[in-house]
Amino acid sequence: MNAPRQANFETFLSRIASPALLAVAQLWNQARGARRMPSWSDLMSPALSPYSKMLWGYNYDPKTGDFTGSLLGRKLEKWVGEDFCHNPLNDLHSIVNFTETNLYLTKIVTQSLAGRSSGRLFTVADITVTGERIALPLANEGKSCDAVFGASDFVSPPLLGPAQLVHENAEWYKI
Repeated sequence: MNAPRQANFETFLSRIASPALLAVAQLWNQARGARRMPSWSDLMSPALSPYSKMLWGYNYDPKTGDFTGSLLGRKLEKWVGEDFCHNPLNDLHSIVNFTETNLYLTKIVTQSLAGRSSGRLFTVADITVTGERIALPLANEGKSCDAVFGASDFVSPPLLGPAQLVHENAEWYKI
């Protein structure tokens, strides 16, 4: 699914159903101030603490096009593993997850978009995990995207095996 015509950041905020994800997106917006995007250091705020378990992030190297894990909340750690941070995306996911996740993240960093998806987020064995996910671009100097900051809100099922990521009903918004 694509975003409505005239999709901008205000529309993005209005489409977020999860109160926790809405708070995270609003904190991202406050952190950027007058700039197009905030940096990782701009987001280091105690206000994000209540949402820390649902946060995740990747650093992006524009020279190589590679993503590296940089932030992982405890809610996601059981599926991705404790070795998330500082490891390349292709080492963190199966081939299926890598391909879809790489495309999703690349769209955010190359087009400086905010992403939102809802519905199916993961499948674990025969269990479908539904919820909502947001992803936002970051930039050290406020202009060129060099990281993706995101959050996922869902009810965790029992861990029955590796999770397959799903980006159902994806929407994209200009920032």
